[in-house]
Amino acid sequence: MSRTRSRSDSIREDEELRLPRAPGLFRRFWARHPLFADVLLTLLCLLLSLAPAGRFAEESVPESTYIAINIATLAMIVVACSTLLWRRRAPLGPFVAAVILGTVGLFTGLSSGIILLLVACYGLAVYRSSRAAWTCYGIGAAWFLLLSGLLMLTGVIVMQNGLDTALSYIVLGLIGTLIGVNVGGRKRYLSAVIDRSRQLLVERDQQAQLAAASERARIAREMHDIVSHSLTVIVALSEGAAATPDREQARKAATHTADTARAALTEMRSMLGVLRDDDASPLPLAPTNPARPRDTVEAAQRAGYPATLTVVGHAEVSPAVAHAIGRIVQEGVTNAMRHAPTASTIGVRLDYAPDSVTIDIVNDGVSGGIGTEGFGLRGLAERAAHVQGSVESAPSGAGRWVLHAVLPTKATGPAVPSESMEDDR
Repeated sequence: MSRTRSRSDSIREDEELRLPRAPGLFRRFWARHPLFADVLLTLLCLLLSLAPAGRFAEESVPESTYIAINIATLAMIVVACSTLLWRRRAPLGPFVAAVILGTVGLFTGLSSGIILLLVACYGLAVYRSSRAAWTCYGIGAAWFLLLSGLLMLTGVIVMQNGLDTALSYIVLGLIGTLIGVNVGGRKRYLSAVIDRSRQLLVERDQQAQLAAASERARIAREMHDIVSHSLTVIVALSEGAAATPDREQARKAATHTADTARAALTEMRSMLGVLRDDDASPLPLAPTNPARPRDTVEAAQRAGYPATLTVVGHAEVSPAVAHAIGRIVQEGVTNAMRHAPTASTIGVRLDYAPDSVTIDIVNDGVSGGIGTEGFGLRGLAERAAHVQGSVESAPSGAGRWVLHAVLPTKATGPAVPSESMEDDR
């Protein structure tokens, strides 16, 4: 369900951005009441424009014509100034009205549109763009120069009046444009900075969500590997202890069961340290030592499974690769113990080359179909992809199952010698 963005959401977002308050009491008031500001500006412009219009008088003009001209002039001024009410949405309207009013003023000798042109040029630069403001100002200046020059050459108006009127429009239009370009540029710059800050805030939240999801996936993989392998060994040892009549063998199986459970608890406490917020926690924040393939194979052997380990070659691998090797061997042996209880062999082979490590885990005794979409195989694929490696797990016929993985040895971080993982190559 989509949720409409409310004003309170915007306020909370601005507070999180820690935006400073607008300087000045009046500026904050105008920013919160734009309509009132536009109405007040329109009335002020109308008052200043009507003042020169009221001085229109010609004794030679008949009274009826005089009244009609004044009414028409006043109506034009009112209509032109009223366009300022839409200066934020349609800033070109006041400029066109100011040009028309100024054109009429060249014929009548009145300068009623000067103030309107000043405000209109300012509005174009602030609410449209600096480019639009300069373009419109250039067109308006050229129009007033050409028209006043033409009227002076034809004798319609006196040269002094024509120059005064045209230059007044050009100078005040230039002033309005310069001020508007400065204010509008600063306004657009601040708006771009705030928008970028909001975008960075959203990206920060997204990155935090992605990091949390990645950490949950990592914890899920670790939990699956620890719990799955340890419980599989514990179940096998417990069943063997219950089935054997030899008290000594049952005692050894119980001892191995307890040791496996303690090791699993220790590893889980180490891994779950990432969930602690206490900086003074004595627990490490992540597993520090990779699971050794030799320990995994020995645990399977104690549980009564015919597991063997073969190590070929020697290479130094990064901690991430060493951890991936241990978990892949652990998951492969655990799957063999779980799905092939009658296996006659569970062979683990590690082949170290200068640039890669090849892991092969082969077992027989598989009966029936085995799903390939479990969490364990998915976790192995994620581990291999994390170190730019690959994993394949598939049946090989006659009840055999093969897990094949290839991992690179070169990775960032200090290297871990393969001797620290295998003591019996």
